[in-house]
Amino acid sequence: MVDPLQSFAMEMTEIQAQTTFVLWAAFAVAFVFGTVAQRTHFCTMGAISDVVNMGDWTRLRMWGMAAGIAMLGFYGMAALGWIDPMQTIYSGSRVLWLSALLGGALFGFGMVLASGCGSKTLVRIGAGNLKSLVVFVVMGLAAYATLSGVTAVLRDRSVDQVVLHLDSSAALPLWLAGQWGVPGAALGLAGLVGLALVVWALASRDFRASIDNWLAGIGIGATVVALWWVTGVLAFVPEHPETLEAVFLTTDTGVMESLTFTAPMAYALEWLIFFSDASKVLTIGVVSVLGVVLGSLVYALLSRSFHWEGFGSTQDTALHLIGAVCMGVGGVTAMGCTIGQGLSGLSTLSLGSLIAVAGIGLGAVAALRLQIWLLERA
Repeated sequence: MVDPLQSFAMEMTEIQAQTTFVLWAAFAVAFVFGTVAQRTHFCTMGAISDVVNMGDWTRLRMWGMAAGIAMLGFYGMAALGWIDPMQTIYSGSRVLWLSALLGGALFGFGMVLASGCGSKTLVRIGAGNLKSLVVFVVMGLAAYATLSGVTAVLRDRSVDQVVLHLDSSAALPLWLAGQWGVPGAALGLAGLVGLALVVWALASRDFRASIDNWLAGIGIGATVVALWWVTGVLAFVPEHPETLEAVFLTTDTGVMESLTFTAPMAYALEWLIFFSDASKVLTIGVVSVLGVVLGSLVYALLSRSFHWEGFGSTQDTALHLIGAVCMGVGGVTAMGCTIGQGLSGLSTLSLGSLIAVAGIGLGAVAALRLQIWLLERA
Protein backbone atom coordinates (compact mmCIF):
# COMPACT_ATOMS: atom_id res chain seq x y z
CA MET A 1 0.00 0.00 0.00
CA VAL A 2 1.34 3.43 -1.00
CA ASP A 3 1.89 5.87 1.87
CA PRO A 4 -0.42 8.90 1.21
CA LEU A 5 2.15 11.32 2.64
CA GLN A 6 4.91 9.88 0.49
CA SER A 7 2.67 10.02 -2.58
CA PHE A 8 1.78 13.66 -1.83
CA ALA A 9 5.46 14.55 -1.42
CA MET A 10 6.30 12.92 -4.74
CA GLU A 11 3.52 14.82 -6.49
CA MET A 12 4.67 18.14 -4.99
CA THR A 13 8.24 17.42 -6.13
CA GLU A 14 6.94 16.84 -9.65
CA ILE A 15 4.96 20.11 -9.47
CA GLN A 16 8.09 22.00 -8.41
CA ALA A 17 10.07 20.50 -11.28
CA GLN A 18 7.28 21.36 -13.71
CA THR A 19 7.17 24.93 -12.36
CA THR A 20 10.90 25.37 -12.89
CA PHE A 21 10.64 24.03 -16.44
CA VAL A 22 7.73 26.36 -17.23
CA LEU A 23 9.64 29.41 -15.96
CA TRP A 24 12.69 28.54 -18.06
CA ALA A 25 10.49 28.01 -21.11
CA ALA A 26 8.82 31.40 -20.59
CA PHE A 27 12.23 33.02 -20.12
CA ALA A 28 13.44 31.49 -23.40
CA VAL A 29 10.40 32.81 -25.29
CA ALA A 30 10.90 36.31 -23.86
CA PHE A 31 14.62 36.13 -24.67
CA VAL A 32 13.78 35.44 -28.31
CA PHE A 33 11.27 38.32 -28.28
CA GLY A 34 13.95 40.71 -26.97
CA THR A 35 16.48 39.53 -29.54
CA VAL A 36 14.09 39.85 -32.47
CA ALA A 37 12.75 43.23 -31.32
CA GLN A 38 16.30 44.60 -30.96
CA ARG A 39 17.39 43.24 -34.34
CA THR A 40 14.33 44.45 -36.30
CA HIS A 41 13.48 47.66 -34.36
CA PHE A 42 9.98 46.31 -33.77
CA CYS A 43 8.05 49.08 -32.01
CA THR A 44 4.34 49.88 -31.94
CA MET A 45 4.93 53.54 -31.11
CA GLY A 46 7.47 53.79 -33.89
CA ALA A 47 5.02 52.17 -36.31
CA ILE A 48 2.33 54.75 -35.53
CA SER A 49 4.89 57.57 -35.66
CA ASP A 50 6.13 56.43 -39.08
CA VAL A 51 2.60 56.53 -40.47
CA VAL A 52 1.67 59.90 -38.94
CA ASN A 53 4.93 61.73 -39.61
CA MET A 54 6.24 60.10 -42.80
CA GLY A 55 3.42 58.08 -44.32
CA ASP A 56 5.58 54.94 -44.01
CA TRP A 57 3.54 51.83 -43.21
CA THR A 58 6.40 49.32 -43.05
CA ARG A 59 6.59 48.89 -39.28
CA LEU A 60 2.81 48.87 -38.96
CA ARG A 61 2.80 46.00 -41.47
CA MET A 62 5.29 44.22 -39.18
CA TRP A 63 2.84 44.64 -36.33
CA GLY A 64 -0.12 43.53 -38.46
CA MET A 65 1.68 40.41 -39.62
CA ALA A 66 2.62 39.53 -36.03
CA ALA A 67 -1.00 39.99 -34.91
CA GLY A 68 -2.25 37.82 -37.77
CA ILE A 69 0.16 35.00 -36.98
CA ALA A 70 -0.75 35.22 -33.28
CA MET A 71 -4.46 34.85 -34.15
CA LEU A 72 -3.84 31.88 -36.42
CA GLY A 73 -1.67 30.21 -33.80
CA PHE A 74 -4.03 30.79 -30.88
CA TYR A 75 -7.17 29.50 -32.59
CA GLY A 76 -5.23 26.78 -34.38
CA MET A 77 -4.14 25.38 -31.01
CA ALA A 78 -7.71 25.73 -29.74
CA ALA A 79 -9.03 23.77 -32.75
CA LEU A 80 -6.49 21.01 -32.07
CA GLY A 81 -7.67 20.85 -28.46
CA TRP A 82 -4.30 21.86 -27.03
CA ILE A 83 -5.66 24.91 -25.18
CA ASP A 84 -9.02 26.12 -23.92
CA PRO A 85 -9.64 29.57 -25.46
CA MET A 86 -12.02 30.44 -22.61
CA GLN A 87 -9.17 30.24 -20.07
CA THR A 88 -7.81 33.77 -20.59
CA ILE A 89 -8.53 37.16 -19.05
CA TYR A 90 -9.66 38.34 -22.49
CA SER A 91 -12.44 35.78 -22.93
CA GLY A 92 -14.79 36.56 -20.04
CA SER A 93 -18.30 37.87 -20.57
CA ARG A 94 -17.64 41.23 -18.84
CA VAL A 95 -16.19 43.98 -21.02
CA LEU A 96 -14.79 47.02 -19.19
CA TRP A 97 -15.03 49.06 -22.35
CA LEU A 98 -14.53 52.51 -20.81
CA SER A 99 -11.47 51.30 -18.88
CA ALA A 100 -10.08 49.79 -22.08
CA LEU A 101 -10.71 52.95 -24.11
CA LEU A 102 -9.47 55.57 -21.64
CA GLY A 103 -6.71 53.39 -20.22
CA GLY A 104 -5.56 52.58 -23.74
CA ALA A 105 -5.59 56.26 -24.72
CA LEU A 106 -3.56 57.17 -21.62
CA PHE A 107 -1.07 54.41 -22.39
CA GLY A 108 -0.78 55.44 -26.04
CA PHE A 109 -0.22 59.07 -25.06
CA GLY A 110 2.42 58.07 -22.54
CA MET A 111 4.35 55.72 -24.81
CA VAL A 112 5.02 58.56 -27.25
CA LEU A 113 6.30 60.87 -24.51
CA ALA A 114 8.45 58.04 -23.11
CA SER A 115 9.89 57.12 -26.54
CA GLY A 116 8.32 53.68 -26.63
CA CYS A 117 5.89 51.28 -25.00
CA GLY A 118 6.69 48.85 -22.20
CA SER A 119 8.31 46.23 -24.42
CA LYS A 120 10.40 48.84 -26.25
CA THR A 121 11.48 50.23 -22.88
CA LEU A 122 12.82 46.81 -21.88
CA VAL A 123 14.52 46.35 -25.25
CA ARG A 124 16.22 49.73 -24.94
CA ILE A 125 17.42 48.98 -21.42
CA GLY A 126 19.23 45.96 -22.86
CA ALA A 127 20.89 48.21 -25.42
CA GLY A 128 22.20 50.64 -22.78
CA ASN A 129 19.49 53.30 -22.68
CA LEU A 130 19.49 54.83 -19.17
CA LYS A 131 16.40 56.90 -19.99
CA SER A 132 14.47 53.68 -20.46
CA LEU A 133 15.77 52.37 -17.13
CA VAL A 134 14.20 55.40 -15.42
CA VAL A 135 10.99 54.89 -17.41
CA PHE A 136 10.91 51.24 -16.30
CA VAL A 137 11.14 52.13 -12.60
CA VAL A 138 8.57 54.94 -12.75
CA MET A 139 6.21 52.95 -14.97
CA GLY A 140 6.48 49.93 -12.67
CA LEU A 141 5.69 52.04 -9.59
CA ALA A 142 2.72 53.70 -11.32
CA ALA A 143 1.45 50.31 -12.44
CA TYR A 144 1.78 48.92 -8.90
CA ALA A 145 -0.17 51.87 -7.51
CA THR A 146 -2.89 51.23 -10.08
CA LEU A 147 -3.01 47.55 -9.19
CA SER A 148 -3.12 47.97 -5.42
CA GLY A 149 -2.63 51.62 -4.40
CA VAL A 150 -4.26 55.02 -4.58
CA THR A 151 -4.87 55.00 -8.33
CA ALA A 152 -6.34 51.51 -7.98
CA VAL A 153 -9.07 52.99 -5.77
CA LEU A 154 -9.74 55.73 -8.32
CA ARG A 155 -9.85 53.19 -11.14
CA ASP A 156 -12.18 50.87 -9.27
CA ARG A 157 -14.61 53.66 -8.32
CA SER A 158 -14.75 55.31 -11.74
CA VAL A 159 -14.14 53.71 -15.13
CA ASP A 160 -14.29 50.11 -13.89
CA GLN A 161 -17.90 50.71 -12.89
CA VAL A 162 -18.90 50.92 -16.56
CA VAL A 163 -19.40 47.32 -17.70
CA LEU A 164 -20.87 45.70 -20.79
CA HIS A 165 -22.26 42.24 -20.01
CA LEU A 166 -22.34 39.77 -22.89
CA ASP A 167 -24.31 36.54 -22.93
CA SER A 168 -21.14 34.51 -23.57
CA SER A 169 -17.47 35.24 -24.33
CA ALA A 170 -15.97 38.63 -25.19
CA ALA A 171 -13.75 36.85 -27.71
CA LEU A 172 -15.70 37.60 -30.87
CA PRO A 173 -15.05 34.26 -32.66
CA LEU A 174 -16.27 32.37 -29.60
CA TRP A 175 -19.26 34.69 -29.23
CA LEU A 176 -20.26 34.29 -32.87
CA ALA A 177 -19.76 30.52 -32.72
CA GLY A 178 -22.18 30.45 -29.80
CA GLN A 179 -24.69 32.67 -31.60
CA TRP A 180 -24.59 30.66 -34.82
CA GLY A 181 -24.27 27.28 -33.15
CA VAL A 182 -21.50 26.31 -35.58
CA PRO A 183 -18.48 24.72 -33.82
CA GLY A 184 -15.99 25.65 -36.53
CA ALA A 185 -17.11 29.26 -36.80
CA ALA A 186 -14.53 30.51 -34.28
CA LEU A 187 -11.58 29.02 -36.16
CA GLY A 188 -13.04 30.19 -39.48
CA LEU A 189 -13.43 33.82 -38.40
CA ALA A 190 -10.02 33.93 -36.70
CA GLY A 191 -8.47 32.33 -39.78
CA LEU A 192 -10.00 34.90 -42.12
CA VAL A 193 -8.92 37.88 -40.00
CA GLY A 194 -5.46 36.46 -39.33
CA LEU A 195 -4.83 35.62 -42.98
CA ALA A 196 -6.13 39.03 -44.05
CA LEU A 197 -3.57 40.75 -41.80
CA VAL A 198 -0.72 38.59 -43.09
CA VAL A 199 -1.75 39.16 -46.72
CA TRP A 200 -2.02 42.92 -46.09
CA ALA A 201 1.49 42.98 -44.67
CA LEU A 202 2.94 40.99 -47.57
CA ALA A 203 1.09 43.02 -50.19
CA SER A 204 3.87 45.61 -50.05
CA ARG A 205 6.86 44.83 -52.27
CA ASP A 206 9.13 46.96 -50.07
CA PHE A 207 8.00 45.01 -47.01
CA ARG A 208 8.74 41.67 -48.69
CA ALA A 209 12.19 42.85 -49.76
CA SER A 210 13.57 43.08 -46.21
CA ILE A 211 14.43 39.97 -44.18
CA ASP A 212 14.01 41.99 -40.98
CA ASN A 213 10.36 42.64 -41.82
CA TRP A 214 9.75 38.91 -42.22
CA LEU A 215 11.68 38.18 -39.04
CA ALA A 216 9.71 40.73 -37.04
CA GLY A 217 6.29 39.67 -38.31
CA ILE A 218 6.87 35.94 -38.00
CA GLY A 219 9.19 36.02 -34.98
CA ILE A 220 7.16 38.33 -32.74
CA GLY A 221 3.89 36.62 -33.67
CA ALA A 222 5.44 33.22 -32.98
CA THR A 223 6.61 34.27 -29.50
CA VAL A 224 3.05 35.23 -28.58
CA VAL A 225 1.82 31.82 -29.77
CA ALA A 226 4.69 30.05 -28.01
CA LEU A 227 3.89 31.61 -24.63
CA TRP A 228 0.20 30.71 -25.04
CA TRP A 229 1.40 27.13 -25.51
CA VAL A 230 3.75 27.31 -22.51
CA THR A 231 1.06 28.60 -20.16
CA GLY A 232 -1.83 26.64 -21.66
CA VAL A 233 -0.08 23.28 -22.06
CA LEU A 234 3.18 23.07 -20.10
CA ALA A 235 1.88 25.03 -17.12
CA PHE A 236 -1.52 23.32 -16.92
CA VAL A 237 -2.10 20.88 -14.08
CA PRO A 238 -5.51 19.11 -14.23
CA GLU A 239 -5.51 18.41 -10.49
CA HIS A 240 -3.09 20.11 -8.12
CA PRO A 241 -2.26 17.85 -5.16
CA GLU A 242 -2.87 20.66 -2.64
CA THR A 243 -6.18 22.01 -3.94
CA LEU A 244 -7.37 19.09 -6.11
CA GLU A 245 -8.34 21.71 -8.70
CA ALA A 246 -7.03 22.55 -12.15
CA VAL A 247 -4.34 25.26 -12.08
CA PHE A 248 -2.03 27.13 -14.45
CA LEU A 249 1.36 27.20 -12.74
CA THR A 250 3.24 30.50 -12.21
CA THR A 251 0.73 32.73 -14.01
CA ASP A 252 -0.20 36.02 -12.34
CA THR A 253 -3.85 35.83 -13.39
CA GLY A 254 -4.50 32.17 -12.58
CA VAL A 255 -5.37 31.41 -16.21
CA MET A 256 -3.45 31.18 -19.50
CA GLU A 257 -1.24 34.16 -20.30
CA SER A 258 0.90 35.36 -23.15
CA LEU A 259 3.32 38.27 -23.44
CA THR A 260 2.36 41.46 -21.61
CA PHE A 261 4.55 43.95 -19.78
CA THR A 262 2.78 46.64 -17.73
CA ALA A 263 1.72 44.65 -14.67
CA PRO A 264 4.77 42.35 -14.94
CA MET A 265 7.01 45.42 -14.61
CA ALA A 266 5.33 46.13 -11.27
CA TYR A 267 5.70 42.51 -10.21
CA ALA A 268 9.36 42.50 -11.28
CA LEU A 269 10.08 45.54 -9.09
CA GLU A 270 8.21 43.92 -6.22
CA TRP A 271 10.22 40.71 -6.63
CA LEU A 272 13.50 42.63 -6.60
CA ILE A 273 12.55 44.77 -3.59
CA PHE A 274 11.21 41.84 -1.53
CA PHE A 275 13.70 39.26 -2.83
CA SER A 276 14.34 37.78 0.64
CA ASP A 277 10.60 37.28 1.23
CA ALA A 278 9.91 33.62 0.49
CA SER A 279 6.30 34.42 -0.42
CA LYS A 280 7.43 36.53 -3.40
CA VAL A 281 8.01 33.87 -6.04
CA LEU A 282 8.96 34.12 -9.67
CA THR A 283 6.11 34.22 -12.16
CA ILE A 284 5.94 34.06 -15.92
CA GLY A 285 5.48 37.83 -16.05
CA VAL A 286 8.63 38.51 -14.03
CA VAL A 287 10.84 36.13 -16.02
CA SER A 288 9.42 37.59 -19.24
CA VAL A 289 10.62 41.05 -18.21
CA LEU A 290 14.08 39.68 -17.45
CA GLY A 291 14.14 37.63 -20.66
CA VAL A 292 13.39 40.58 -22.93
CA VAL A 293 16.12 42.73 -21.36
CA LEU A 294 18.74 39.96 -21.58
CA GLY A 295 17.74 39.01 -25.13
CA SER A 296 18.17 42.59 -26.24
CA LEU A 297 21.45 42.91 -24.33
CA VAL A 298 22.97 39.81 -25.91
CA TYR A 299 22.08 40.93 -29.44
CA ALA A 300 23.26 44.50 -28.80
CA LEU A 301 26.63 43.22 -27.57
CA LEU A 302 27.05 40.73 -30.42
CA SER A 303 26.10 43.31 -33.05
CA ARG A 304 28.18 46.03 -31.34
CA SER A 305 25.16 48.30 -31.18
CA PHE A 306 25.24 48.63 -27.38
CA HIS A 307 25.83 52.21 -26.26
CA TRP A 308 24.98 54.31 -23.23
CA GLU A 309 22.34 56.99 -23.67
CA GLY A 310 20.94 59.51 -21.19
CA PHE A 311 18.53 62.43 -21.04
CA GLY A 312 19.29 65.39 -23.27
CA SER A 313 17.51 68.15 -21.36
CA THR A 314 15.18 68.97 -18.50
CA GLN A 315 12.21 68.88 -20.88
CA ASP A 316 13.31 65.49 -22.17
CA THR A 317 13.43 64.18 -18.59
CA ALA A 318 10.04 65.63 -17.69
CA LEU A 319 8.32 64.21 -20.77
CA HIS A 320 9.73 60.73 -20.15
CA LEU A 321 8.62 60.80 -16.49
CA ILE A 322 5.11 61.93 -17.44
CA GLY A 323 4.96 59.30 -20.17
CA ALA A 324 6.07 56.56 -17.77
CA VAL A 325 3.33 57.45 -15.27
CA CYS A 326 0.72 57.54 -18.05
CA MET A 327 1.81 54.11 -19.29
CA GLY A 328 1.78 52.57 -15.82
CA VAL A 329 -1.67 53.88 -14.96
CA GLY A 330 -3.11 53.43 -18.44
CA GLY A 331 -1.69 49.96 -19.03
CA VAL A 332 -3.21 48.54 -15.84
CA THR A 333 -6.52 50.34 -16.42
CA ALA A 334 -6.72 48.96 -19.96
CA MET A 335 -5.62 45.49 -18.73
CA GLY A 336 -2.69 45.46 -21.09
CA CYS A 337 -0.19 47.33 -23.24
CA THR A 338 0.59 47.34 -26.96
CA ILE A 339 1.73 43.73 -26.55
CA GLY A 340 -0.64 42.56 -23.79
CA GLN A 341 -3.78 43.91 -25.46
CA GLY A 342 -2.33 44.65 -28.87
CA LEU A 343 -0.92 41.21 -29.73
CA SER A 344 -1.79 38.73 -26.97
CA GLY A 345 -5.29 40.15 -26.53
CA LEU A 346 -5.91 40.61 -30.23
CA SER A 347 -4.85 37.02 -30.87
CA THR A 348 -8.10 36.05 -29.09
CA LEU A 349 -10.02 38.73 -31.06
CA SER A 350 -11.44 40.02 -27.79
CA LEU A 351 -13.82 42.96 -27.96
CA GLY A 352 -12.03 44.56 -25.00
CA SER A 353 -8.70 44.24 -26.77
CA LEU A 354 -10.05 45.85 -29.94
CA ILE A 355 -11.31 48.80 -27.89
CA ALA A 356 -8.02 49.09 -25.99
CA VAL A 357 -5.98 49.06 -29.21
CA ALA A 358 -8.21 51.78 -30.67
CA GLY A 359 -7.62 53.84 -27.53
CA ILE A 360 -3.86 53.31 -27.72
CA GLY A 361 -3.85 54.49 -31.33
CA LEU A 362 -5.87 57.62 -30.53
CA GLY A 363 -3.69 58.50 -27.56
CA ALA A 364 -0.49 58.01 -29.57
CA VAL A 365 -1.69 60.25 -32.40
CA ALA A 366 -2.65 62.96 -29.89
CA ALA A 367 0.81 62.82 -28.30
CA LEU A 368 2.53 62.93 -31.69
CA ARG A 369 0.56 66.09 -32.51
CA LEU A 370 1.68 67.54 -29.17
CA GLN A 371 5.30 66.77 -29.98
CA ILE A 372 4.99 68.53 -33.34
CA TRP A 373 3.49 71.57 -31.57
CA LEU A 374 6.35 71.62 -29.04
CA LEU A 375 8.93 71.46 -31.85
CA GLU A 376 7.24 74.28 -33.77
CA ARG A 377 7.05 76.35 -30.61
CA ALA A 378 10.75 75.78 -29.92
